[in-house]
Amino acid sequence: MIPAPPSPAVIVVGIGADGWPGLPGSAREALLEAEVIVGGTRQLELLPADCEGERVAWPSPLRPAVAGLLAARAGRRIAVLASGDPMFYGIGRTLTEELGRDALRVLPHPSSVSYACARLGWPVEDTEVVTLVGRPTAQLAAALHHRRRVLVLSAGAATPAEVAALLRDRGFGPSRMRVLEQLGAEGERHVEGVAETWDEPAGDALNVIAVDCRLAGGALRLSAAPGLPDEAYEHDGQLTKRHVRAATLAALAPAPGELLWDIGGGSGSIAIEWMRTHRSCRAITVERDAVRAGRIARNAEALGVPALRVVGGAAPAALAGLPVPDAVFIGGGLTVPGLLDACWDALPEGGRLVANTVTLESEALLAERRRSSGGELVRLSVAHAVPVGGFTGWRQAMPVTQWSVTKTGEMP
Repeated sequence: MIPAPPSPAVIVVGIGADGWPGLPGSAREALLEAEVIVGGTRQLELLPADCEGERVAWPSPLRPAVAGLLAARAGRRIAVLASGDPMFYGIGRTLTEELGRDALRVLPHPSSVSYACARLGWPVEDTEVVTLVGRPTAQLAAALHHRRRVLVLSAGAATPAEVAALLRDRGFGPSRMRVLEQLGAEGERHVEGVAETWDEPAGDALNVIAVDCRLAGGALRLSAAPGLPDEAYEHDGQLTKRHVRAATLAALAPAPGELLWDIGGGSGSIAIEWMRTHRSCRAITVERDAVRAGRIARNAEALGVPALRVVGGAAPAALAGLPVPDAVFIGGGLTVPGLLDACWDALPEGGRLVANTVTLESEALLAERRRSSGGELVRLSVAHAVPVGGFTGWRQAMPVTQWSVTKTGEMP
């Protein structure tokens, strides 16, 4: 006989703005039987007096307190309240990481996204979702594309005005905005307007913002693919140009969740477009010039990846202590003693390294490394049509030599 699985240490109950009336019988039963009920103050206030368990409000910051708070109440029946679906940008992720999935039983409730899409008639699978809870508003910029539908999980009553300001600043002023407050509750309320004229006063803190993205005429269009226009960046000339940048990102081959080291960041374009390929991609750019490091941070915020980490200092010394990368790009400093070896040594088996250069000295170095380590050596040449008197001719940019290689061995 197969033994029954052990009882979970914690039951996680999703609850909506409609509170107790909106809970199914299994969720009500779990809360009525709980000896301890943990949740946010607003969530705890939704419960009736019949729920007699000890009520414990989460402290702030929450994450460091989770393990100790629950351990202090071990052996008692514990229920944790979560907004909507606990596993969708909710406390369920934190609890799983802290306690393990076998310690939990999760009873989900419809998420605010499900409610919002039901009200709007938007298919959930075709709707982009961006959370601004505990995150900078700037990260919304990466999700903005003409005619795209985006749902923004709001951080509070001030978020709609902040979103409208960002839309105007990024060229999406004509976008239609709908703020959906208290979804599922008796006091549900919708407010509509256009970002460029948005002047609605702050409403309820519990809201979701629906954005029908519309790009203003003449505004710069940014693709979802690598190779953004050069004018999308603030730079001093230290910029991997558009066509070479697209080829470089193709060689780096970003995949969800991976980490890039961008050595000699310049304007940050390689790291920024690496992160724009998927919301879970991460990057660290190393730049010794403080002015350029500040410029990289501004570019990252403008292009929707404010989480880009900028490390000031010269490589290879500045690489010490950084997390293990999945890929490394070297855009400058190839002839610095020890740099190429330090980057190669830092890569795990299956990691990729891409290096670009325009100098003969660095090209010779890359040719030698190709002989010893393999990989592919290519020369990228780009010419632009320019006026020549009353005619048109080609102006050749400096050719770029690129070495790309995968560290041999089984994938980690």
